[in-house]
Amino acid sequence: MTLPPLSPSRLLKVWGDEAVVYDTESGDTHYLNPLTLALYRICGERASCRATDLGAALAAHFEVEETPQLEERAVEAFDSLCRIGLLAAA
Repeated sequence: MTLPPLSPSRLLKVWGDEAVVYDTESGDTHYLNPLTLALYRICGERASCRATDLGAALAAHFEVEETPQLEERAVEAFDSLCRIGLLAAA
């Protein structure tokens, strides 16, 4: 998965470790919690982002142990970013 091309209609505002994405065309607003924002940034820094690597990448980002629970939350966040269009198939 990759970040879709930047859209002039999409605005990202970051406050610390949280963010809001607003799409001026659709009026949709999306809140990115710390985990989701970290995942969004991690995927944006890589040429591709595989679901199997998400838990390890987030564990390294937050400097915590990789656990099955973290892997599950990472996959859920990844799926959520795909559903709202912030990540797209490569």
